[in-house]
Amino acid sequence: MDNEIREMLVASLKDIYSAEKQGTRNMQRVVRKVSAPELREALTLHVEQTQSQVERVEQALEEMGARPGRKVCEAMRGLIEEAQHEVEEYEKGPVLDIVIVAAVQKIEHYEIASYGTTASLAKALGEEKVGQILGEILEEEKQTDLKLTELTQSVLMPQVMGGEAANDAKGGSKRKAS
Repeated sequence: MDNEIREMLVASLKDIYSAEKQGTRNMQRVVRKVSAPELREALTLHVEQTQSQVERVEQALEEMGARPGRKVCEAMRGLIEEAQHEVEEYEKGPVLDIVIVAAVQKIEHYEIASYGTTASLAKALGEEKVGQILGEILEEEKQTDLKLTELTQSVLMPQVMGGEAANDAKGGSKRKAS
Protein backbone atom coordinates (compact mmCIF):
# COMPACT_ATOMS: atom_id res chain seq x y z
CA MET A 1 0.00 0.00 0.00
CA ASP A 2 2.84 2.38 0.92
CA ASN A 3 4.41 1.69 -2.47
CA GLU A 4 1.14 2.53 -4.28
CA ILE A 5 0.89 5.84 -2.41
CA ARG A 6 4.53 6.60 -3.22
CA GLU A 7 3.82 5.93 -6.92
CA MET A 8 0.79 8.18 -6.68
CA LEU A 9 2.95 10.94 -5.21
CA VAL A 10 5.51 10.61 -8.01
CA ALA A 11 2.71 10.67 -10.62
CA SER A 12 1.30 13.81 -8.99
CA LEU A 13 4.71 15.48 -9.06
CA LYS A 14 5.07 14.65 -12.76
CA ASP A 15 1.61 16.07 -13.38
CA ILE A 16 2.48 19.28 -11.51
CA TYR A 17 5.73 19.55 -13.45
CA SER A 18 3.86 19.32 -16.74
CA ALA A 19 1.22 21.79 -15.54
CA GLU A 20 3.84 24.36 -14.56
CA LYS A 21 5.72 24.01 -17.86
CA GLN A 22 2.51 24.46 -19.85
CA GLY A 23 1.41 27.35 -17.64
CA THR A 24 4.72 29.15 -18.08
CA ARG A 25 4.55 28.94 -21.88
CA ASN A 26 0.95 30.18 -21.85
CA MET A 27 1.68 33.11 -19.53
CA GLN A 28 4.63 34.19 -21.66
CA ARG A 29 2.26 34.42 -24.66
CA VAL A 30 -0.55 36.13 -22.74
CA VAL A 31 1.67 38.83 -21.20
CA ARG A 32 2.00 40.40 -24.66
CA LYS A 33 -1.77 40.97 -24.82
CA VAL A 34 -1.98 42.82 -21.48
CA SER A 35 -2.68 46.56 -21.42
CA ALA A 36 -2.26 47.46 -17.75
CA PRO A 37 1.42 47.87 -16.84
CA GLU A 38 0.70 46.64 -13.30
CA LEU A 39 -0.77 43.38 -14.62
CA ARG A 40 2.08 42.93 -17.12
CA GLU A 41 4.58 43.33 -14.28
CA ALA A 42 2.69 40.91 -12.00
CA LEU A 43 2.47 38.24 -14.70
CA THR A 44 6.11 38.70 -15.73
CA LEU A 45 7.19 38.25 -12.11
CA HIS A 46 4.99 35.17 -11.83
CA VAL A 47 6.58 33.66 -14.95
CA GLU A 48 9.98 34.06 -13.28
CA GLN A 49 8.63 32.59 -10.04
CA THR A 50 7.11 29.67 -11.95
CA GLN A 51 10.45 28.90 -13.56
CA SER A 52 11.89 28.61 -10.04
CA GLN A 53 8.96 26.41 -9.05
CA VAL A 54 9.66 24.07 -11.96
CA GLU A 55 13.22 23.66 -10.71
CA ARG A 56 11.97 22.90 -7.20
CA VAL A 57 9.48 20.32 -8.51
CA GLU A 58 12.43 18.70 -10.32
CA GLN A 59 14.25 18.70 -6.98
CA ALA A 60 11.25 17.04 -5.31
CA LEU A 61 11.19 14.40 -8.03
CA GLU A 62 14.91 13.77 -7.49
CA GLU A 63 14.22 13.32 -3.76
CA MET A 64 11.71 10.64 -4.74
CA GLY A 65 14.22 9.01 -7.11
CA ALA A 66 12.21 9.99 -10.20
CA ARG A 67 12.45 12.19 -13.29
CA PRO A 68 9.74 14.36 -14.89
CA GLY A 69 9.29 12.11 -17.92
CA ARG A 70 6.79 12.84 -20.68
CA LYS A 71 3.56 12.98 -18.69
CA VAL A 72 1.16 15.67 -19.92
CA CYS A 73 -1.21 17.34 -17.49
CA GLU A 74 -4.52 17.14 -19.34
CA ALA A 75 -6.29 19.41 -16.84
CA MET A 76 -3.82 22.23 -17.51
CA ARG A 77 -4.09 21.61 -21.23
CA GLY A 78 -7.85 22.11 -20.96
CA LEU A 79 -7.57 25.23 -18.79
CA ILE A 80 -5.11 26.78 -21.24
CA GLU A 81 -7.25 25.90 -24.25
CA GLU A 82 -10.29 27.48 -22.60
CA ALA A 83 -8.24 30.58 -21.71
CA GLN A 84 -6.99 30.93 -25.29
CA HIS A 85 -10.55 30.83 -26.64
CA GLU A 86 -11.70 33.46 -24.14
CA VAL A 87 -8.72 35.75 -24.80
CA GLU A 88 -9.30 35.61 -28.56
CA GLU A 89 -12.81 37.03 -28.11
CA TYR A 90 -11.66 40.46 -26.89
CA GLU A 91 -9.67 43.37 -28.23
CA LYS A 92 -6.64 44.55 -26.26
CA GLY A 93 -7.76 46.74 -23.37
CA PRO A 94 -9.08 46.70 -19.80
CA VAL A 95 -11.78 44.09 -20.43
CA LEU A 96 -9.24 41.71 -21.96
CA ASP A 97 -7.02 42.30 -18.93
CA ILE A 98 -9.83 41.08 -16.67
CA VAL A 99 -10.43 38.08 -18.92
CA ILE A 100 -6.72 37.27 -18.65
CA VAL A 101 -6.76 37.57 -14.85
CA ALA A 102 -9.80 35.27 -14.67
CA ALA A 103 -8.04 32.68 -16.84
CA VAL A 104 -4.80 32.91 -14.86
CA GLN A 105 -6.67 32.60 -11.58
CA LYS A 106 -8.43 29.43 -12.78
CA ILE A 107 -4.97 28.03 -13.45
CA GLU A 108 -3.69 29.23 -10.06
CA HIS A 109 -6.62 27.56 -8.30
CA TYR A 110 -5.86 24.29 -10.05
CA GLU A 111 -2.23 24.59 -8.97
CA ILE A 112 -3.23 25.43 -5.39
CA ALA A 113 -5.36 22.28 -5.25
CA SER A 114 -2.57 20.18 -6.78
CA TYR A 115 0.17 21.48 -4.49
CA GLY A 116 -2.02 21.25 -1.40
CA THR A 117 -2.96 17.64 -2.01
CA THR A 118 0.53 16.57 -3.04
CA ALA A 119 2.23 18.35 -0.11
CA SER A 120 -0.13 16.59 2.31
CA LEU A 121 0.53 13.26 0.64
CA ALA A 122 4.31 13.76 0.85
CA LYS A 123 4.12 14.61 4.55
CA ALA A 124 1.89 11.62 5.25
CA LEU A 125 4.53 9.40 3.61
CA GLY A 126 7.26 10.93 5.75
CA GLU A 127 8.80 12.73 2.77
CA GLU A 128 9.37 15.89 4.81
CA LYS A 129 11.74 17.60 2.36
CA VAL A 130 9.33 17.04 -0.55
CA GLY A 131 6.43 18.20 1.60
CA GLN A 132 8.35 21.34 2.58
CA ILE A 133 9.22 22.17 -1.06
CA LEU A 134 5.62 21.71 -2.16
CA GLY A 135 4.29 23.65 0.85
CA GLU A 136 6.51 26.62 -0.03
CA ILE A 137 5.31 26.59 -3.64
CA LEU A 138 1.71 26.29 -2.42
CA GLU A 139 2.11 29.49 -0.41
CA GLU A 140 3.58 31.27 -3.44
CA GLU A 141 0.60 30.21 -5.56
CA LYS A 142 -1.81 31.47 -2.91
CA GLN A 143 0.03 34.81 -2.77
CA THR A 144 -0.13 35.14 -6.56
CA ASP A 145 -3.87 34.52 -6.46
CA LEU A 146 -4.32 37.20 -3.77
CA LYS A 147 -2.18 39.70 -5.71
CA LEU A 148 -4.25 39.14 -8.84
CA THR A 149 -7.48 39.67 -6.89
CA GLU A 150 -6.15 42.87 -5.33
CA LEU A 151 -4.92 44.13 -8.71
CA THR A 152 -8.29 43.42 -10.29
CA GLN A 153 -10.17 45.24 -7.53
CA SER A 154 -7.85 48.24 -7.22
CA VAL A 155 -6.75 48.84 -10.83
CA LEU A 156 -8.55 46.79 -13.49
CA MET A 157 -12.19 47.01 -12.39
CA PRO A 158 -12.08 50.81 -11.95
CA GLN A 159 -10.64 51.06 -15.50
CA VAL A 160 -13.36 48.82 -16.92
CA MET A 161 -16.19 50.44 -15.02
CA GLY A 162 -15.03 53.92 -15.98
CA GLY A 163 -14.35 52.86 -19.56
CA GLU A 164 -17.58 50.90 -20.02
CA ALA A 165 -19.73 53.97 -19.43
CA ALA A 166 -17.75 55.86 -22.07
CA ASN A 167 -17.96 52.95 -24.53
CA ASP A 168 -21.71 52.53 -24.01
CA ALA A 169 -22.29 56.23 -24.64
CA LYS A 170 -20.42 55.92 -27.94
CA GLY A 171 -22.16 52.68 -28.79
CA GLY A 172 -18.84 50.83 -28.87
CA SER A 173 -17.84 47.47 -27.45
CA LYS A 174 -14.50 45.86 -26.74
CA ARG A 175 -15.71 42.39 -27.76
CA LYS A 176 -14.50 41.18 -31.14
CA ALA A 177 -17.10 40.54 -33.79
CA SER A 178 -17.70 36.85 -34.28
